Amino acid sequence: MKPGISTLYLKEDRMEEECGVFGGVMDDEENAARMACFALYALQHRGQESAGIAISSSDGISVTKGLGLVSEVFPDLSRIEGRPGKLVSGHVRYSYGPEGSRPENSQPLFLRYKHGEIAVSHNGNLTNNRELKNELEQQGSIFQTTTDSELLAHLVAREGSPNLIDSLKNVLPRLKGGFAYVILAPQMVIGIRDPLGIRPLSLGVINGENYLVASETCAFDTLGAEFVREVQPGEMIVITENNVSSYRFSDQGSALCVFEYIYFARPDSNLCGKNVHLVRKELGKALAKESPADADFVTGVPDSSISAATGFAEAADLPYEMGLVKNRYIGRTFIQPTAETRKLGVGLKLNPVTKIVNNKRVVIIDDSIVRGTTSLRLIKMLRSAGAREVHLRISSPPVISPCYYGINTPTSEELAACQSDAEKMRQYIGADSIGFLNVDNLTKTIGMKKEEMCLACFTGRYPC
Repeated sequence: MKPGISTLYLKEDRMEEECGVFGGVMDDEENAARMACFALYALQHRGQESAGIAISSSDGISVTKGLGLVSEVFPDLSRIEGRPGKLVSGHVRYSYGPEGSRPENSQPLFLRYKHGEIAVSHNGNLTNNRELKNELEQQGSIFQTTTDSELLAHLVAREGSPNLIDSLKNVLPRLKGGFAYVILAPQMVIGIRDPLGIRPLSLGVINGENYLVASETCAFDTLGAEFVREVQPGEMIVITENNVSSYRFSDQGSALCVFEYIYFARPDSNLCGKNVHLVRKELGKALAKESPADADFVTGVPDSSISAATGFAEAADLPYEMGLVKNRYIGRTFIQPTAETRKLGVGLKLNPVTKIVNNKRVVIIDDSIVRGTTSLRLIKMLRSAGAREVHLRISSPPVISPCYYGINTPTSEELAACQSDAEKMRQYIGADSIGFLNVDNLTKTIGMKKEEMCLACFTGRYPC
């Protein structure tokens, strides 16, 4: 059954992750904020609308944040230098609502209540957010933002306990949906993962003694930290200087979002012991076997589809070519696009290599089709560059259902695969052929059971 929340808002014709979170204890209090900034650079792909860092010191918690990329919010690190403190947290945000770019929604959210101060960073979405907010407002709560993240703080404050851990133990079972929280308190950093592990969160250690949590393992690699393990579904990790402890608030199983493997996570990250790049490459190989194409070469849509495209090329015994080049310096051009700039978007971000494409039969690999408008423009672009044939292959099944757990997808009525079969989609986008990976091959190739992953966008069956 579909959770009842508001209609989602789509900025681009892509699946977009909501946020990236980070936190922990650093060795050097003078450079802790700088290290947090480096971690956010590693997680930048998970959110580009805002960035922020919170630091806990003897003077209390201070938060510095703003709209934009990490490099825009912290252009020379001067905003966070001179703020010593070993305990830090950070956040990069990608919202999926029209209110998303409001400055007050940037995180970490700083809140002061009866028993102290906390800074909350959140990735995901609570499916019972309206129910909780209505209840809190009836009790007199006043909300400063439009994010789910603030709900947890209000619930903790109303628990009335001076012990933050005890309050969280009572509050967390009330939250439904997919979420990962990092909470910075004066003496600790707390990492929390939702009961089904829909949103990812991992535990690392730096210099063998100080612990960290992050949305992806690539943040640990950037800092020279070691991966310890994944935070388990329904687990709360409490980090203090030279110590880490664990509490379970739920034991419901596992349903990791499958799109972490397909699109969201960085290729050098690891999830459930599997390297993301290698998984995507195997998905490409499986796609080549399931949906082969007679062509001259294979190319991928940069950057998320490159791994799958190389796997497809290898399995199909076709050369891989750089048929499309990505402009990596556009930045936040499309945070609030007009209809006209949206039309220009693909042309600004991607450009075909005419000398390679001209008079060739091209297989183009992409990770998914949402509305289909991006695929339409890509096909037109390749044909304009002289491609004789264009065969589109998708390294995932058709997306037929929206996500309610923190991913930016449109309503069912806007999803191309929900409204059309494969042949109608092929005709609409103008490809010579189209092919998808089916759900059975997807899960078999990843090497996980269907019940261990959230596949709702492909099946319409929601885990919670």
